Amino acid sequence: MTWFKEEARFISRPQIEAMCDRLLDEAKERLGIAEYRRVLLLPPDLTRAHSGTGWMTEYLYHRLDAAGTEVHVIPTLGQHVPHTREDNEWMFGSIPEERIHAHDWKNGVTNVGTIPAEFVREQTGGAVDWEMPVDLNTMLVTEQWDLIINVGHVVPHEVLGFANHNKNYFIGLGGKRLLGASHMASAVYGIENNLGNLLTPVRACFNYAEEHFLGHLPDVYLQVVMDYDDDGKLAHTGVYVGDDLETYYDAARASREQNFTLFDEPADKVVAVMQADEFRATWVANKAVYRTRMAIADGGELLVIAPGVERFGEQPEVDELIRRYGYLSQAEVIDLYRTQADMQDIPHGTAHLVHGSSEGRFTITYAPGHLGKEEIESVGYQYMDVEEAQRRYDPAVMKDGWNTMPDGERVFYISTPSAGLWSTREKLENRDTELHTA
Repeated sequence: MTWFKEEARFISRPQIEAMCDRLLDEAKERLGIAEYRRVLLLPPDLTRAHSGTGWMTEYLYHRLDAAGTEVHVIPTLGQHVPHTREDNEWMFGSIPEERIHAHDWKNGVTNVGTIPAEFVREQTGGAVDWEMPVDLNTMLVTEQWDLIINVGHVVPHEVLGFANHNKNYFIGLGGKRLLGASHMASAVYGIENNLGNLLTPVRACFNYAEEHFLGHLPDVYLQVVMDYDDDGKLAHTGVYVGDDLETYYDAARASREQNFTLFDEPADKVVAVMQADEFRATWVANKAVYRTRMAIADGGELLVIAPGVERFGEQPEVDELIRRYGYLSQAEVIDLYRTQADMQDIPHGTAHLVHGSSEGRFTITYAPGHLGKEEIESVGYQYMDVEEAQRRYDPAVMKDGWNTMPDGERVFYISTPSAGLWSTREKLENRDTELHTA
């Protein structure tokens, strides 16, 4: 069960800090911890910086450090590019750099078990028939911890239905084999069958792995939900603390209520802004594609204004894969995946080709800060100059929601696509039923 939670129209920073204190007090009693000698904090990376989880991590660090605890932090990067010192300072403030460790998804993992192919097949309705080797961060699974605190923001997610909870372990601290097997499974099952469902096939697999392979860990989840305030800024509306699946379901239900924007009719044009300090590759900036695709009309357009984007993939080999094949339909990718060794070698990258595609249904136009017209068009997107895009759709002028431009163009504007899910009611209703209906 959830240990405790707070739900309100808005929750202040002092209130959340008090809940962090309560977490540390209750964890000792509930988990039978005599003393906090070594504690591990697992926050998101900078692509969730807007969630406030950075300052929460900083608060927990100093609260524990002041009591004489040895505290370490591993941002749950998955295969994202490791933070620079400046990134860490921006997100985590005064936590010493030597206490923040970069996850090495290729060489810094240890196998703790395998999710059987039979279980994967059962959860995906027969769509996928491969096993998932559970390789996790070596520091997490081989060192002794008195407490592990997972800090995260629960929002709709393209692989797991909603982000956070044990995603921190199995994607955020996962190895290449696990990332590849899970992402490709989600792509084959269908991104629109995953988005905003409380329980997707891949999350069911991760729940299996947590129960079978991580049950011994002394861990707790600190999860937040956010919504827009009257000034159009994201603010905290829910804080959920606990050590089981109900803590996730409580937060995900709240996110489902607050972070979905439903349309009676699809939008002809959506304009989405991906902040320069958080999104530097289409790999992460394509959250704009994932979260809005179910709201866009056939023949419509998504414009992604991404002034920080300077590459396609987070790693050179994924960047090369995207440049080689471009963003392709699910059918095209699955067909190529059967024969192409480079796709088989990095299946998490191959899955991204599907996730970033409109399936030929609508146009995706990119306005990147540091990629040229030829580069953008070579992967199947249209190009718009970023300065022109920012002049026409000025963030200082545009309001979240419907805007009518001076020349009469009507667009739906989204300032933080990573914080929600936009869909027609019909799209949500006419898809595979989720596994968990709570």
